[in-house]
This record gives sequence, structure tokens and C-alpha cells, in this order.
Amino acid sequence: MKLWLKRLIPAAAVGALVWLVGVELTSRAKAQTAPTGKAGTAFKNVTTSTLKDLTVSDFLGSMGVMAAALGLDCADCHPGAGSDSVDWVFDTPRKKTARRMVEMVSNINKQNFGTSISVTCWSCHHGRLRPATSIALDTLYSTPNEERDDVVAVGQGVPTATQILDKYIAAVGGAQKLAGLTSFIATGRSVGYGELGGGGSFQILAKAPDQRAVIIEFKEHPERGNSLRTYNGKVGWVRSPRGLFPEFELTGSDLEGARLDALMSFPGQIKTVLTNWKSGSPDALGDLDVDVVQGSGPKGLLATLYFDRKTNLLVRVVRFTPSPIGRVPIQMDYDDYRDVGGIKFPFKYKFSWLDGRDQFQLSDVKTNVPIDAAKFTKP
Repeated sequence: MKLWLKRLIPAAAVGALVWLVGVELTSRAKAQTAPTGKAGTAFKNVTTSTLKDLTVSDFLGSMGVMAAALGLDCADCHPGAGSDSVDWVFDTPRKKTARRMVEMVSNINKQNFGTSISVTCWSCHHGRLRPATSIALDTLYSTPNEERDDVVAVGQGVPTATQILDKYIAAVGGAQKLAGLTSFIATGRSVGYGELGGGGSFQILAKAPDQRAVIIEFKEHPERGNSLRTYNGKVGWVRSPRGLFPEFELTGSDLEGARLDALMSFPGQIKTVLTNWKSGSPDALGDLDVDVVQGSGPKGLLATLYFDRKTNLLVRVVRFTPSPIGRVPIQMDYDDYRDVGGIKFPFKYKFSWLDGRDQFQLSDVKTNVPIDAAKFTKP
């Protein structure tokens, strides 16, 4: 994707602008916050049967799935996207094709897989505008396919999910120590990605059991604006000055993703943040051997956790929220764990979504400090 595309909903769904289907705000006035309600009424020209009934937040996530699966971005389908002269509602031939493809995917799944979303845009396209029809023989005799199934198969002869999670709790500091962690403020710098987004100050503020805020400020370049992601235990918000909507309330399955992030900020409660835990076969992330566990949450939320088999520390979380054309992935990577008052915190943090990646290096973590409740509310 082109790097001029900026984050739209970096906390919970994806940084998807309004791709491919052809939408426009019911009011043509520039919106300061995202519209509410269902996509079919909040936007013009959203007519596909499975997408029009999504919340606005989940609809935008679906647009990110579609764009990523085909290797496209807004400008490939919406004239003027990325400029002040964009016309979201204009029907290009590619948008008309996209609508037919969305309905085709829906029909395939209904007729063959019941309620399961087994066939998606990615199933065929794999980042190509036109799906490949034959395998390249160099690929056949090259390294194995590294793509992983969203749903983890239960491993044989491996530790249980509870055993793996218990080892993580012990490695981070132990249940007793973690039970005393009521809040923390982590401070650092934004490293950025692809020469964009670096140079800002970064904070994670968290208060047990389920409040969290992420703040990125560019004090030396105020024209870039500040980005915030907040969740107060009930409601989640995003402020992204260069996004389609400067302020954005998380709804639907996106909100469940924000809730999971907040709960997992406190490792002592990790075993209760999801249900239906299971452990998969051991895997590898690059040169790192990992144990794999997976759990599920409300509204189709699915999360896969990867633990370093040597240190038992959490190194990656991939969470998925559902859409009619494929799951929306968000990935968090953790590294450089350091002891802070007897509890290990990752000082390197990477947040990836379908349209970008944030990277941060922490310099300081303060635990059990007072935090103003307003930090977790609407920006």
C-alpha cells in the first residue's frame, strides 16, 4: 500500500480509509467525528447485502481487508482519494466489480459453509488484482508456505494452554506481584515505520482492570497533530488527525478488540481475558521457537498468543475480528523486557494493522501511579 495513507482506526480495526465499495458521508460537510449507525444509512452507496448492516467501525475494517487482499488502496478505486477533491460515491468499473465479488463471497459461504466465513477475498487474490491460476514451480520447490491458519488446531503432546499461561505469569513476575499492579504509565519515543511517524513522544497509560490510553504527540511538529486511542472500560475512541475522521468511536467487534488490549495490559489477569483456551503445536517466529495458545471472546473475537519457549515471555499477539469478507487482523509484537519493581515490561513495542505499523521504544515505566480518569474518555 502507498505510504501516504494514514491511520484511520489504529487501535482496533485497521487504518482503512473507505476503499473499493464507494461511499460518501450522507452530509457532504467535512465530518469531525465518524457517523454512527449502520454503514448502509451512515454512508451513501453501500448496497452489498453483508456490508450495509455492519457498524461504521466494522465496515471500515472490512474495507481494509478488501484493499489488503488485492494490494490496492483508496486511489485505485475512488477518484481523487488522498486529496480534497475525492469523490467517494462515484461508481468506477472496479467498484462495480468489487460489489459483485462481495456478493459472490457471501453466496459461496452461505451455500457451502453455513455461518462460517471460510472463503474470503484473500483466499484467491493473495495481494494480486487478478488471482493466480497456476503455481510457479520455483515456489513449489522453495521454502514452505509460511501462512498460518486463523484458527489454531489443537496440538498433540504439548503443554496445555493453562500451563503455558502459568509459565508466562511466573516469568513476568509471579501472580502475587502482578496482583499488586494497579496502574502504570509507560513513556518513550515513536520510532515510526517506512520513514513516517517517527520522532513523537509516546505514552501508554493503564489502570486495572480494563482502562487504557495510548497517546502519541509531536511537540516539535504540532502541525502533525496528536493521536490518541482510549478505552475506559465501556467506550473506546480514536483521535487520528490525518485520518478520514479526526475522531472515531469504536463500535461492534472493534470495541471488543480495544477491551482485550486494555485487559491484557495487566498480565495477572491473562487467563480470564478470553475463553475456550487451547494450545497449538510449537511454532517459530523467525529464529525464535514459540509456544502457541489461542482464545476467543465476544462478537467473534479471536486472539493467538506466542510465547518464547526459552524465556516464557509473550512476544506476539495477533487478534482477529470478523468481517463478511475475511477477518481483520491486528498484531502486537513485544521485545526488550526489563525489570521494573519486580515486574517485567516490554520496552520495545510494535503495533501493525492492515495499512501501517507503529514502532516504539520505551525509556521509562512507572507503576501504581495515579492517573486522571479523563485520560481514558473521549478525546
